[in-house]
Amino acid sequence: MDRREWMAGFGAASLGLLLPGGSLAQGLAAQGSTVAIQARQGGLSLRAGVAETPVWMLASPDLRFRRGDNLLVQFANDLKVPVGLDWRGIDGVPAIEPLIARRLLAPSGQETVRIPLRHAGTFLCDMNLLAVQNALPARGQPLVVAETDPSSADRDEVLLVEEWRLKADGTAVVPGNDPAETTVSYTLNGKPSVDVSARSNERLRLRFINGSRRTIIALKLEHVDVTVMAIDSQPTEPFLARNGAMVLAPGSRVDAFVDVTAPPGSNLKILLHEGKQSRTIGFIIVSGEPPARPAPLPPPPPLPSNGLPAQIDLRSALRADLALGGPNWILTPNMANTPKPTFRVKPGRAVVLAVTNRADTATVFRLHGHHFRLLDRLDDGWKPFWLDTLAIEPGQTQRIAFAAEHSGHWLLESIAADWAAQRFVRWYAVE
Repeated sequence: MDRREWMAGFGAASLGLLLPGGSLAQGLAAQGSTVAIQARQGGLSLRAGVAETPVWMLASPDLRFRRGDNLLVQFANDLKVPVGLDWRGIDGVPAIEPLIARRLLAPSGQETVRIPLRHAGTFLCDMNLLAVQNALPARGQPLVVAETDPSSADRDEVLLVEEWRLKADGTAVVPGNDPAETTVSYTLNGKPSVDVSARSNERLRLRFINGSRRTIIALKLEHVDVTVMAIDSQPTEPFLARNGAMVLAPGSRVDAFVDVTAPPGSNLKILLHEGKQSRTIGFIIVSGEPPARPAPLPPPPPLPSNGLPAQIDLRSALRADLALGGPNWILTPNMANTPKPTFRVKPGRAVVLAVTNRADTATVFRLHGHHFRLLDRLDDGWKPFWLDTLAIEPGQTQRIAFAAEHSGHWLLESIAADWAAQRFVRWYAVE
């Protein structure tokens, strides 16, 4: 993709069309599963001949479960600074809401939290909501919750894209700091490049996650049909990605079914474009084995619904304007000093927000606690998918709607698509 194609794709990001192992059978847990997660320091090999780059990471088993499981997380902090977990995409669990229900965990501290996995989908757990002094860049940990009914995909893979800004000495700059005199490096599942093996006429389910903290990226898969099946952890009506390319805002996830029809021996590129240049970050390697079946599978049916409402009654909705940035937004370290919510709404009532980006750069908005619909310009309908993250172009206003189903206090996030940008938050109450 050239820059013109990438900018055209950015319109998709502003509409929420956002993109990024092991077999699905591995790691599935029984109901009432307990999993231990440890925050610790590790390293990544990002450049040949250079020592590993120090990073923070979450050490845990493969986080793969089924819808309906009741997850008990035992979290331990083996770092020298306070940290906290942010579970991106999980709705309606007030006990896990960072900075509101759960404060940062002190060094050497331990805590336990229960998370009911009511929705199937692709989620992300990380420590990046609050940057602290002396922090290192942190890796995220994917969480996969499988549907109770099997899909038509032959294999299921997670592809986590992460971005690093490296100094000459091999250390990395933490997001929110000036990246001057650094080089950009991307990893796929923690490696500079990843090969995904496949057979001709095989269907892959690729769960793409944009683990970059600030950058909107486009991913393109060459010479395959890419069918978008879910966005931001929620099923959508299946549709073909144009030219096999999709745009992801920071933290966004997309599940895509990829039908491999190339002949044996083909190497199909996975390309990443961040607005300036294209780079290859992986390959789909078509093996020389016989085809998986005589012909490709027919188009896939939709994934099972997670039970979000088919309709949102906007007639009696609470309506509010929400300008991103400005004096009403605060830096995450000051969250405790904001006693008043942005708005209050009673459980069950619909909310319509007109979200405006007055900055001169793209800004990413995230809603905690609920997923939302992106409204049409005339407020007479909405896009046929659910989102929790939305990239908004400079000077633009996007209108979103959600049903306030879950009581609790929930965060609103705003961050410019710029590496040095700070993360700002507000909050809202459903009570």
